Amino acid sequence: MAWLIDPGKFQLNSISEELWESLQEFGLDLILVGGSQEDSSDLSELVQFIKERAGSIPIVLFPGSHQQVCPEADAILFLSLISGRNPEYLITQQVRAARSIQQAGLEVLPTSYILVNDGEIRSVHRKSETLPLLNEELDLILDTALAGKFLGMQYCYLDAGSGSSAPVSAKVIRAVSSELQLPLIVGGGLNKLQKIHQSFEAGADLVVIGNQIEKDPGFLAEALNFKKFYNAELHVN
Repeated sequence: MAWLIDPGKFQLNSISEELWESLQEFGLDLILVGGSQEDSSDLSELVQFIKERAGSIPIVLFPGSHQQVCPEADAILFLSLISGRNPEYLITQQVRAARSIQQAGLEVLPTSYILVNDGEIRSVHRKSETLPLLNEELDLILDTALAGKFLGMQYCYLDAGSGSSAPVSAKVIRAVSSELQLPLIVGGGLNKLQKIHQSFEAGADLVVIGNQIEKDPGFLAEALNFKKFYNAELHVN
């Protein structure tokens, strides 16, 4: 399970010290840091703040632009938004970020980024000027995911968009997981434990929660407790 922290929305005092200390015990796999805002002036400071409290949990950048790169992180999701046709997020931002990523010495995780929901427009769609693929467009989603794999992407991220009322459907997750045989990340609209459970059951390797924690920081502890018991049922560490 991953916790997505949006630098533009995160309040430094919103998470108790007790919860910070328990993140590793509860089994948080990684922390994603990034968002749709352009300003990244405080990114290094925020990542350092998180590292001081998160122990050995990896911090991975989830960049909304080429500016969101800093050497304090452990890795970066090198995203290409292949569900849309806007060259700015297919390749332009990546070219502009490449040199700074190399200089920062970050581990690079090449990732197909595919926006999928029931047609709801969220901030990521407005920012990228692209429309989501629909949950019902299964063949198109599979073809898009396969194209990303054939281009050499090592991970696939299916995202419904922060705050989406309809997450990526279990049918889509199951089909993409089976077809790709690559690590599958799923996020967006996972504001209830039942939705998280459905995503895991359908084949997600990593689920991402973020918007709901901004509304209710206690949801992070609830989700991690659920993951702990879910893994125990599967006999997974």
